[in-house]
Amino acid sequence: MTGSALIVIDVQNDFCPGGALAVPKGDEVVRPINRLIQAFDHVVLTQDWHPKGHSSFASSHKGGAAFSNVAMPYGEQTLWPDHCVQGTPGAEFHIELVWSKAELIIRKGFRSAIDSYSAFFENDRATPTGLGGYLKERGLTRLVMAGLATDFCVAYSALDAARLGFEVTVAMDACRAIDLGGSLTSAEEQMRAAGVTLTQSTQLAA
Repeated sequence: MTGSALIVIDVQNDFCPGGALAVPKGDEVVRPINRLIQAFDHVVLTQDWHPKGHSSFASSHKGGAAFSNVAMPYGEQTLWPDHCVQGTPGAEFHIELVWSKAELIIRKGFRSAIDSYSAFFENDRATPTGLGGYLKERGLTRLVMAGLATDFCVAYSALDAARLGFEVTVAMDACRAIDLGGSLTSAEEQMRAAGVTLTQSTQLAA
């Protein structure tokens, strides 16, 4: 698939069943993602990589409750259970993910004062990860995304990629959602409005 890259978002232990911030049925994405990895010449992975005491953790805020929202200098921030802490088993990729073909791993969320959902920008929507430049310099302008979670890191990544001028497709069966208060429906609507194609992995890995 010349000019195309597969972006695999945050398929880590803490986002899978039994993890600190488990996405319902999150482990079900592994099999279709592995099929996609075999079908693509260029694969990039992202990895949530938080320091201890990250500002997005509910435990870092006195009286803070997981899944509540707080105002941060860069805008509203959902507070999460401690998850994907650097160097811990929870931050590792799912054991069945065949990720060794990846040409690049983007670690995000490592700045303690700001969270990072998107593979392209921190949550201030201005500080870049460098992924956009990497892909464009290599001529990889058509992106397929899959992973966890549909309504947060996948959607943020897809929307940012579309904003940067990439042609973006999301393999919906290779994603799973947290779905906080209708966040999945909202994410799908926003992606479609931005020109992101929502499809199935079987149509991409044929």
